[in-house]
Amino acid sequence: MSKTTNKFSPEVRERAVRMVLDNEGQHGSRWQAITSIAAKIGCSANTLNDWAKKAEVDSGRRAGIPSDMAERMKALERENRELRQANEILRKASAYFALAELDRRSK
Repeated sequence: MSKTTNKFSPEVRERAVRMVLDNEGQHGSRWQAITSIAAKIGCSANTLNDWAKKAEVDSGRRAGIPSDMAERMKALERENRELRQANEILRKASAYFALAELDRRSK
């Protein structure tokens, strides 16, 4: 989950990206199309550019890791980190109880 709140709904994002891709030819450059559309919807041009790039990656028109794969990787990394922490706790507990058992037997 993102740490920041998203000001724009997914529908607004999709529409803005679609407008950029559809109107790119009507402007001198892609950046001009992005700045024009970003001003109309009230976001920064860099944000809209990021949305457009992400949409192109997700659709396969640009190289990169698609959003669903990136989310899956993030979830697996989180799970891996949690499992490593659990293993470390179990390792320490096992050593503690083994030491306690040795102390008990030596008395």
